[in-house]
Amino acid sequence: MQKSTVFKIWASQIRAPFLLLSVMLVGMGGAAAFHDGAFNGIRFVPCMVGIVLAHSAVNLFNEHSDYATGIDNNTRRTPFSGGSGNLPAGRTTPRSVLAVAIALLSTALGIGIFLAAVSSWAVMLFVIAGGLAALLYTSHLSRWGLGEITAGMCLGSLVVIGTYFTLAGTITREVVLLSVPPGILTALLLLLNEFPDVQADRRGGRRHLVILLGWRGAAIVYTLALTLSYAMIVVGAIQRWFPPTVMLACLTLPLSAKAAITALRYGDRFEKMVPALGANVAMILGTDLLVAVGLML
Repeated sequence: MQKSTVFKIWASQIRAPFLLLSVMLVGMGGAAAFHDGAFNGIRFVPCMVGIVLAHSAVNLFNEHSDYATGIDNNTRRTPFSGGSGNLPAGRTTPRSVLAVAIALLSTALGIGIFLAAVSSWAVMLFVIAGGLAALLYTSHLSRWGLGEITAGMCLGSLVVIGTYFTLAGTITREVVLLSVPPGILTALLLLLNEFPDVQADRRGGRRHLVILLGWRGAAIVYTLALTLSYAMIVVGAIQRWFPPTVMLACLTLPLSAKAAITALRYGDRFEKMVPALGANVAMILGTDLLVAVGLML
């Protein structure tokens, strides 16, 4: 097999486009530190690498689990949900996927220990929380109805706060408040992507909000949480918790409206939901990016 082919397979296996979420979240924490005059490039780069590696490991653990539980055999894949399809097609093996996942998470752990050594050992609290979430998300948390909240906290808010703490050596009220909208949006990324997979996930033993609430209830939760995330950005700018320029994030409102309206009207129709999934991904990445830009401006 050619090297380029192997690279493409593994890039799709780790869901490379979705790793942009980690880049944006670390970037937001870095932008907050930059705004407060505490940016440290020597710590920022390994922080970015470590979070991206941990995110890649989570995606591989998820791929391995979906294959082992039979979810891969029942799901209808989209560019945004349903996994890569590499394991069912025989392009990779369960053993290799699991081995690479463990190697990536171990490397991320090593980077976390390095950052703790050069900044503060309290950084290990964030590293341990993220590591446990990565290990337990697929096997336990997504089966206990805790998948969305875990993703929102550990691949959302805690990444922003942890990055800021690693760079600045402290945690402020403002950065905690700033971390809430991206945490909500990360949870909503997962939530909307669950709509097309609900039947396959139920058969595979998962319990998430779309299964627990039904598609209409989950669509309402999605819309309310989306509204809350924008409201926090606007109120934070008005109250001067954040610089007013973070309201640049409101430029993604049309994408939000498209995703929410589609979910409320057509949450049970696969073909109708696929464009909404794309709008959701673009909205979340765009909002995180624009908040970071607003902080730096």
